[in-house]
Amino acid sequence: MENDKKIVMIVDDNIANLRIAKNSLSDTYDVFTVPSAAKMFDLLERNKPKLILLDIDMPEMNGYEALKILKGRPETSGILVIFLTGKNDSESELEGLSLGAVDYISKPFMPPLLKKRIELHLTVEEQKLRLENQARVMQEQQAELKKFNENLQKMVGEKTGKVVELQRSILKTIADLVESRDDMTGGHVERTQHGLKVLIDALEDLGLYREQMEGWDKDLLLQSSQLHDVGKINIADSILNKPGRLTPEEFEEIKKHSAIGVQIIERIESNTAESDFLKYAKIFAGTHQEKWDGTGYPEGLAGEDIPLQGRLMAIADVYDALVSDRPYKKSLGHEEAVRIILEGKGSHFDPVLSDVFEQVADQFRVLKK
Repeated sequence: MENDKKIVMIVDDNIANLRIAKNSLSDTYDVFTVPSAAKMFDLLERNKPKLILLDIDMPEMNGYEALKILKGRPETSGILVIFLTGKNDSESELEGLSLGAVDYISKPFMPPLLKKRIELHLTVEEQKLRLENQARVMQEQQAELKKFNENLQKMVGEKTGKVVELQRSILKTIADLVESRDDMTGGHVERTQHGLKVLIDALEDLGLYREQMEGWDKDLLLQSSQLHDVGKINIADSILNKPGRLTPEEFEEIKKHSAIGVQIIERIESNTAESDFLKYAKIFAGTHQEKWDGTGYPEGLAGEDIPLQGRLMAIADVYDALVSDRPYKKSLGHEEAVRIILEGKGSHFDPVLSDVFEQVADQFRVLKK
């Protein structure tokens, strides 16, 4: 249909040139012929062509001047311009191309060649616009995807935060429940958690046990340490709160809390997805009563066969036991507790960790308070 044709505007003060160009192009394009640059600008207010064939040598306003105005206006700067000129020198051609023309055709022109050159430039322009449109659409999609990802991350972050908060609340409740069985050891979980953090921070600062600690999620590990005594929930009150020393049979019962703690955590593991948190908790529960020389329980592990988490907890756990009142004893002072732990170097405790404890022992004073 006629309305589907692309508009091509021919600007030339020579009527014969206008007629020849129009006859050559009218079968393919909607051709507007204009005798001067001034009339071209009047016509551009009502019609926007895809391409302008612009003569250079015209009175009043030549082609170069007209092109500068076209390129200086936002509404016309994107129109393709091909110069038509009787000039046939490189300098004139370079000037025209420098001003923004896409081609330079000498007169007299061959109609088939003119038509082919126009077709070529319009095809290239369409491809360029198509690519620009695709790039714009892609940018918009990327912006939407980025916004979606940001919103998703925010939602995940909020959900994760709620889950972590719920996890901490459950942990605190379980730890409080265990401690409520023994009125004399209230706050033990919180204090051992603090001592554990002091020792881990010191190891990091000193660069010790770097390989063993590689990949640890310290925050998760410290949270999981709250379950190290969870097995005590299954120990009789009469043993936990006995005011005097335990009999050998009663001590054997209390020793079971490590293995029971492991069983409780394994039961939780069987009903949930794999979790580093539960892995850490099981290590703390099962190994914090092991001793460096192999005389601990429940497995009688020795040396570095005891996981590092258990060796760390052994120091934090014993220190708090020493400086706290228990049903069977009164609390010791900080200095006395430090002395006893250092005496256990190489027997009860990892020698390296004993040396580290000695360096940071002052930071344990807060646990006594």
